[in-house]
Amino acid sequence: MNRLVEGSGNNAQLLINKVIDYVVNRQNEDGGYTFCQGTESGAQDTYYGLAILNSLKTGLPNVQKTIRFLNELDLDSIYSDYYIVKGLLLWGAKVSENLRERIVARLSSKVYFGSVEVFSEVSSEFITTFMALELANMLKINVRTQEVADWLLNFRNGDGGFGTQGQSNINSTYYAIASLNLLKQNLKEMRETVTFVRACEKPYGGFTVIPMNLTQYMEHTYYGVTTLNLFNEQTQYPSQTIDFVLKCQNKNGGFARSELGISTFENTFQAVSVLRKLGFLSP
Repeated sequence: MNRLVEGSGNNAQLLINKVIDYVVNRQNEDGGYTFCQGTESGAQDTYYGLAILNSLKTGLPNVQKTIRFLNELDLDSIYSDYYIVKGLLLWGAKVSENLRERIVARLSSKVYFGSVEVFSEVSSEFITTFMALELANMLKINVRTQEVADWLLNFRNGDGGFGTQGQSNINSTYYAIASLNLLKQNLKEMRETVTFVRACEKPYGGFTVIPMNLTQYMEHTYYGVTTLNLFNEQTQYPSQTIDFVLKCQNKNGGFARSELGISTFENTFQAVSVLRKLGFLSP
């Protein structure tokens, strides 16, 4: 296994080994993954498991079983379609024609463009729009780009951030900017958005969901760092943010959303991504 680190020596190597062990020990017999041992495999956890291992440049155990597991999933939602397609394409597997046709039908219905309904388990009102756009991009499906871009830009607020009802937050700002980037919009003209994201950055490390909050969490830190990267900008407090992320790693090797949380694959993926973007791990 080729496990690369950059300048962080044994600390980074130890972190990588622990993360890999955390992920591979949560692969089920069916080839899928779950962040919690003993529970059923799921599309989301399987994708994040694959993405973490791919990011850390390590081998994938039982790859054919995992691909078969993803191909055999039949879950009727854009969320499952999104994670299935990303998981398959990540490892060079083909997307079945039936799945592709189902996604084309979903995107043609426009149900997922222009919806701002937010459920308790969803991080942003723009997440389905982002997923739909990324699916269209990955599968080379045409969508009316300017129509979607104009709709998203309606939710840019006076402080530069994005959100419904005039209330900006880092989650919605990330998904809006990531969507506009997929739509090939000129982000250079949106400097106020950078100002909003920087207002969510804390000198003691990490990002908060809105500027006035004090408690940083992993997902908000991921959204903040990634949004700045989309603008070709860097964090102002990289070492402090690295320290915050490292404190969120649990003994089992996975990362939580805070120093006191339980490990999840999504938070672990976010942590590895942030550490790579900030130079603690090699690109």
